[in-house]
Amino acid sequence: MAAETTIKDMQWIQAIRVDSLPVGDATRIEHGGACIAIFNLSGRFYATAGVCTHAHAFLSEGYIDGQTIECPLHQGLFHIPTGMPLSPPVTERLKTYETKVADGYVHILVEGGD
Repeated sequence: MAAETTIKDMQWIQAIRVDSLPVGDATRIEHGGACIAIFNLSGRFYATAGVCTHAHAFLSEGYIDGQTIECPLHQGLFHIPTGMPLSPPVTERLKTYETKVADGYVHILVEGGD
């Protein structure tokens, strides 16, 4: 049986400045060995796993259309807010992260807290 992640195992990290990511754009960060993509969709920030679940491609380099991201390698589509795959060849959901904006920064809730 896999270990469950509890609230105390989570922590908020300060990821990027809000004004560093224009509307309709994406960027990526590394945290604890994980690649995370951050998206600005109409002023609301979302974070997902930063690498496509089908093949190794950085989603931050993909094409954003509304609430979808197209993988730059094989053009599979994901729904950014939920991480759900929308078209072949992607079939596996992206991990998503809770986000909040505070003090001019985007913060992401990640595993690894005290």
